Amino acid sequence: MSETDSKAIREKEEKSVARQDYEKGVGYLEGKNYTQAANALHNALLGFEQDRDEAGVANASDKLGDVCMGMDQYDKALEHYERAYGICDKNSDTHSLFYLERKKAKAYHAAGRLDEAITQYLGVIDGHLDRNDPKGAVESMETLAGIYLDKGEKAKAADCYRTIASIHKNFKHQNLHKEFMAKAEALADE
Repeated sequence: MSETDSKAIREKEEKSVARQDYEKGVGYLEGKNYTQAANALHNALLGFEQDRDEAGVANASDKLGDVCMGMDQYDKALEHYERAYGICDKNSDTHSLFYLERKKAKAYHAAGRLDEAITQYLGVIDGHLDRNDPKGAVESMETLAGIYLDKGEKAKAADCYRTIASIHKNFKHQNLHKEFMAKAEALADE
């Protein structure tokens, strides 16, 4: 047996069963094999709970939320994201909190819970702006405009498009500025 082989065996033995299940689950999730992913991640979650590994519980809950999103089980996804969010909030993990806020916004939208999606997306937009991420803010505002349109709130959708146009203007993206101003004006004319 080569030194590389024995090192790989030692590393595998050092990982907890929960960590091994988690990694298997993530692999299944990446391959969109949601049933296998759910099984492996559920086992990982139980193992992390037994080990009192809060970070592991948060990670497994997050990935179980992703599995539920892939299976169109949006309310269940939100439950998993909320559990992960609570752990990250307790540990002041602001990076993970923002990551989960974006996932929750998508889940609310997919579930048709539009008022909650709007509230969540407004927070996400603020988070992008706080992080000096205009691209992320624009993408979230565009989604928010679509939600407002789904609700029949054309004036609010037009405001989103005007804000997007303004951001593009600041970056000298003239064509995109014109495109979003035209969208806003079209809504004002309706």
